[in-house]
Amino acid sequence: MKEKKSIVELTRISTSGYRLLPKLPVALMADNVRSMHNVGSMLRTSDAFLVSEVILGGITGVPPHPEISKTALGAEESVSWRHVDDTLAEARRMQREGWRVIVLEQTHGSVPLRQYAPEPGERLLLVAGNEVEGVDQRIVDMADTVVEIPQSGTKHSLNVAVSAGIALFHLYSELV
Repeated sequence: MKEKKSIVELTRISTSGYRLLPKLPVALMADNVRSMHNVGSMLRTSDAFLVSEVILGGITGVPPHPEISKTALGAEESVSWRHVDDTLAEARRMQREGWRVIVLEQTHGSVPLRQYAPEPGERLLLVAGNEVEGVDQRIVDMADTVVEIPQSGTKHSLNVAVSAGIALFHLYSELV
């Protein structure tokens, strides 16, 4: 039978229960993301894939904000998040602490996302960039790995929240 599930059947876990779940060793950094809707979407996707933390960097908006709430649908309450003024400094700090910096960007020499597999025990910082310029070039330069989502259509890029979602699903699939 292909009957849709009811909202009662879809109810999973409370926000307080979710906060207690073990999270993946994955953090998502939004590098100067302009759209509050994209921020909300990234928070919601991070909730779905057990991301340990979302780092909202630079000009990236932060909750509470109506446009974030519209797409986050409460994930701004369940997902651990914080704001940093300087994404480059934070990426460097986390890298020094042993996080592997994975940039989601189109570069010469980038690794197709489907070919990227994290090493056991690695902590991963996935960096997604703003809608116009992408990830700050200085972060690209210091990254441990740059992954790219191959595309076959006429457009040269995907929406930042969509790209982050695809990459987070890939990492989730590799780690769970």
